[in-house]
Amino acid sequence: MKVSTQDQQQIGNKLMRVLMFTLTLSMMSGIMFNIALPKISLDFSLTIAQVSWLSSAYILIYAIGAVTYGKLADRYKLKSLVTFGLLLFTVGSLIGLASHTFAVALIARCLQSAGAAVIPAIAMIIPLRYFAPERRGFALSMTAVGLAFGNALGPVIAALIVSTLHWRWLFAVTLLVLITLPFYRKYLGNEQPGAAGKFDWIGGLLLGVTIGLFLLSVTKGLWLLLGGLLALGLFIARICTAGDPFIAPKLFQNKKYTLGLTIAFLISGTCCSLFVLSPLLLTDIQKLPSVWIGFAMVPAAIASAFFGRKGGRLADIKGNSFVVTVASSLLLSCFVLLSTFTGGSPLLIAVFLILGNVGQSFIVIAISNSVSRTLPTDQVGVGMGMLSMVNFISQGIAIGIYSKVVDLGSAGVPHWNPLYCYSSGSIYSNICLVIAVLQLVVFMLYFLTFGREKQKKAMVSKETETAALSNI
Repeated sequence: MKVSTQDQQQIGNKLMRVLMFTLTLSMMSGIMFNIALPKISLDFSLTIAQVSWLSSAYILIYAIGAVTYGKLADRYKLKSLVTFGLLLFTVGSLIGLASHTFAVALIARCLQSAGAAVIPAIAMIIPLRYFAPERRGFALSMTAVGLAFGNALGPVIAALIVSTLHWRWLFAVTLLVLITLPFYRKYLGNEQPGAAGKFDWIGGLLLGVTIGLFLLSVTKGLWLLLGGLLALGLFIARICTAGDPFIAPKLFQNKKYTLGLTIAFLISGTCCSLFVLSPLLLTDIQKLPSVWIGFAMVPAAIASAFFGRKGGRLADIKGNSFVVTVASSLLLSCFVLLSTFTGGSPLLIAVFLILGNVGQSFIVIAISNSVSRTLPTDQVGVGMGMLSMVNFISQGIAIGIYSKVVDLGSAGVPHWNPLYCYSSGSIYSNICLVIAVLQLVVFMLYFLTFGREKQKKAMVSKETETAALSNI
């Protein structure tokens, strides 16, 4: 039975509410264990670097899984993939809750990640399948809200659990994902799967090895980078010769799509500094105790959640280019201010982070929307899965780089910002200044790639535009 446009829109709205809650839990699962690493290290008598694999392995599998589920979504029912992914996520959580050795806890995190990777995939696919292009910004904004809530709640809930209960209870929080499964089963349609064919597991394995080696090379050295380049060469050879490759080479012949991935890579790498460098800055320079660091970052996450939906509506009404302009202005202001007032009051840092987090939400919505419009229907799943994967790879590489630079310390490092007047923290000031320059690069690259979108934007009636603007 054919579903009317109005019914599909209502189903899409319901799915996005469920997805927003799922994304919150997924984001919390990804960041909560960062708070618990010191206690886990003590429990198992391991170094922080060793137990950090609970987070590193999660990110690695999450990145590979996102594009794998995206590829599978082009040929299998989305309902079946979501069911499998969420059940696997739950199994991992239960194993982790019962774990008493580090090996079992690591296996549990890997299973969690292998299941949770379906979430970023459907977060890209559902807006494309259930929303018209002129309403897609609104849908993507709800995913940004879910991520913002996860960022806000994750550190606070993790701190409460770790300080009052055993760290293993962090696994119990994500069991709430089971609540969403009946709703996905109800609202996701019984669409027919795509063309049958063999799944290119060799290509997927080579891609996974490539990503893993590249991420590890950031902190482990040149030999792993060379191994990653070799694996990349084998992956390219595989997709060029396989009858049904893991990723069709023609996807990368789409210049706008390829440039969109480049822009997304730069945005993810620079914006993740807001979550990675801020706690280090507040600890090293502002000397805040750990319990206050999470609360200092909460206002920015709440602002991102509140304004994220506004950004989506603006994208639908004013176009993606307008939203990118606003976002770039906010991000540039944030990083210039952070670079100038690195040694200032923690209250100032918290205010600057609000600008950055809102700007990040806006630009992620606009770029996801722009990239989605470059893809033909038969490449939507794998194409948006690649976008998610690129985001995670960029974050993993950037985190490694930031950590290495910060480890060098500020002693004897001259500050590059002529307005900087503090005696310490020059290394943080310099990093923020470089990121500010990169924001300008991203802004120019976006308009060189998608600058004409404004003329192609779907027309909206005057009554619809007025009503939508009244909600902003």
